[in-house]
Amino acid sequence: MQALLFFAIIGILGGVASGLFGVGGGLVFVPLLTMLKKMGLHQAIGTSIAIVIPTSMMSTYRHAGAGNVDWKAAAWITAFALAGAWAGSGLSIQMDASSLRRFYAVFLVCVAAKLFFQK
Repeated sequence: MQALLFFAIIGILGGVASGLFGVGGGLVFVPLLTMLKKMGLHQAIGTSIAIVIPTSMMSTYRHAGAGNVDWKAAAWITAFALAGAWAGSGLSIQMDASSLRRFYAVFLVCVAAKLFFQK
């Protein structure tokens, strides 16, 4: 029962962040899965990626209905993002958890700083 509560909290927070900010996986699901469910980082990343597919579809549906999707840009970026995802997931799988955790933490701090200081 406690696991279901944690899953509900993680799902709701990640879903809201996905729809509100266009993020979810790496910025919300991974930290919550590692903190609340004590998942290893590699498993949290893999689980997060699986969660992103349906949440992304729902958010896309809602934003497209409001006219907020540039389909041409999305198609071009997707083509290149698939190659990047293949390379990035391969790199992630090969990295030890400690190095991956540090790299991920630096990434999050950089994103936070950019958003905080952006005018």
